[in-house]
Amino acid sequence: MVSENAVTAVAEDLRNYELVLIVSPQLSDEAYDATIDKYSRFITGKGGSVEDTQRWGKRKLAYPIKHFGEGNYVLFKFKMKPANSRELEASLRISEEIVRHLLVKMES
Repeated sequence: MVSENAVTAVAEDLRNYELVLIVSPQLSDEAYDATIDKYSRFITGKGGSVEDTQRWGKRKLAYPIKHFGEGNYVLFKFKMKPANSRELEASLRISEEIVRHLLVKMES
C-alpha cells in the first residue's frame, strides 16, 4: 500500500514547463505529426505528463533561421522532473527537424 506522503512527494518532484518548437516547414504532414508525437512520448516516457499541445500552424519568422523564412509552431504545456529537462533540450538541439526551441519553467 502506498502512503499519501509518497504520492505527494512524487507529484512535488514534477515542475510545470512550456515548450515552444519551430518545426521545419519542409517536413511532410506525416513527419510533422511524428515529430510532435516523438517529443510527447519523450516527456511521458520520462515520467512526465503532457497537459496541452497546441499547433499554431505555419507562420512567418521575424528573421531567417537556418535559411527558413517560415516554420510550424507548436506549444507544449507539460510537467516533468527538472533533471529530465536537460536531456530534452539536448535532444532538441541535435534534432534536424527542429529549427528553434524555447523551454521555459513556469511558476507553480
